[in-house]
Amino acid sequence: MYLKHLSLANFRNYARLELDLSPGIILVQGENAQGKTNLLEAIYYLATARSPHATTDRELINWLAEEEDLTFARLVGEIQKDDTLQRLEITLLKEPAREADGRSLKKQIRINGVPRRVLDLIGQLNVVLFMPQDIDLVAGSPSRRRRYLDTTICQFDPRYCRTLRRYSRVLTQRNHLLRQLQERRSSPDQLRFWDEKLAEDGAHVVARRREVVAELEELARAIHLELTGQDEHLSLRYEPSIRMPDKYYQIPLGLGSEGRLGIRYSESSIRESFLEQLREITREEIQRGMSLIGPHRDDLRFLAGGVDMRIYGSRGQQRTVVLALKLAEAKLLAEETGEQPIVLLDEVMSELDEARRRYLMKAIKNSQQAILTTTHWDAYSPDFLNRATLLRVQEGRIEKMTNEPMTNDQ
Repeated sequence: MYLKHLSLANFRNYARLELDLSPGIILVQGENAQGKTNLLEAIYYLATARSPHATTDRELINWLAEEEDLTFARLVGEIQKDDTLQRLEITLLKEPAREADGRSLKKQIRINGVPRRVLDLIGQLNVVLFMPQDIDLVAGSPSRRRRYLDTTICQFDPRYCRTLRRYSRVLTQRNHLLRQLQERRSSPDQLRFWDEKLAEDGAHVVARRREVVAELEELARAIHLELTGQDEHLSLRYEPSIRMPDKYYQIPLGLGSEGRLGIRYSESSIRESFLEQLREITREEIQRGMSLIGPHRDDLRFLAGGVDMRIYGSRGQQRTVVLALKLAEAKLLAEETGEQPIVLLDEVMSELDEARRRYLMKAIKNSQQAILTTTHWDAYSPDFLNRATLLRVQEGRIEKMTNEPMTNDQ
C-alpha cells in the first residue's frame, strides 16, 4: 500500500497541489514555513480525519479562500493497494449558520466517490507520524496519550472505534444528567440506565487498550534495548482510573517475550467492577457534576530501567522512548492489517544523535513508502540521497529534483 497521488485545494498554504508520489523513500526539502509539515499533515488528515496540529478543522483552510463566496478546502488521495486504486476525498465547507461568527464548517467524506462517515474512512490508509513534538507523548498530558492510543487502535479495529464514539456520547449524556441532579437534587436512580451503558462500552475500551499496550510494549522493548545499547528495559503501563477486578487469567506474550506472561481481564469482569464503583461514588459525582472514573480519565506510563520517564526522564531519554514507540506502532499496524503503514517523519533527524539516526534509517529502509522532511540536504548521506526520491517545496509549490543536490542553496 502506498499513496500514489495527492491533490490539495486551499489546504494550509497549498492553494493548489497535484503531486504524484512513488513507493519507497521520499525526502522533501524546504526552508521553514514553506509547506513541508503541511504536506505530512494533509496525508495524516486523509488517513484519520483529524489534524495532529490544528485545534479545529477551520484552521486548515487556506486564508486566501476566506475571500471566496463558498469557502472550502479539499484533499484527495489515490491509494494503490496491490492491483486496486482507491480514492479518498475529504471536503471542508463553510456554510451559513446560527453561530456568532455566522459560519460553520461541514466535513464531507467520499470513498471511491461514495459518501461515507469518518468511521468508514479510518483504516483505509494507515499511517505512522513521527514529529519532534511527539516528545509530549511522554512528557505531556494524559489526554495526549489517550488520543494517541485511540488513533492507533482505530486504524485497525473498527469495533473499538465505534465503541469509543458511543462511549463519548454516553459520557456527554451522563455528565449532563449529573449537572441536572446537582442543581435539582433529584433522585440518583435516573443514572442507572447511563451507568449501565457507560460501564458496558467503557469495559471494552479499557480491555482493548490494555491488550494493545501489551503488544506495543513487547515490540517497543526490543527496539528500545537496541537504541540504548542493551542498557535500559522499557515498560509501558496502562493505568485505568477504575479499580480492576480481582479475577484475571494469564496469557503468553508475543514473540521475543522470553516466555513472559501477561494479565488479561474479561470484559464482563471489568464491566461489573466499573459499575460497582460508579454506584460507590454516585454522591460525589453528583456533587461535582461530572463522571470521575472511566477510560476518559486513564493514563499510560513509560518506564525505562524502572524510572518514570515523564517525571525523571531527560529530553534525550524521552525522545528515545517515543522513537521506540513509533517504530513499534509501525510493526503493530503491519501485523494487524497485513499491510505496511506509510511512515511520515517530520524533521526528526535533527532531534536524534548519529546512532539513532542510523537505526531509524535502517528501520525504514524497506518501507513500502516513507516520506521524510528536512531543511538541509546534507543531513543525509550521498548514498541515501541517491536511493531516495527527492522533492523540494517552496511557498506551497513542490518540484521533483532531477539532479543530486549539492548544497542547501541550490
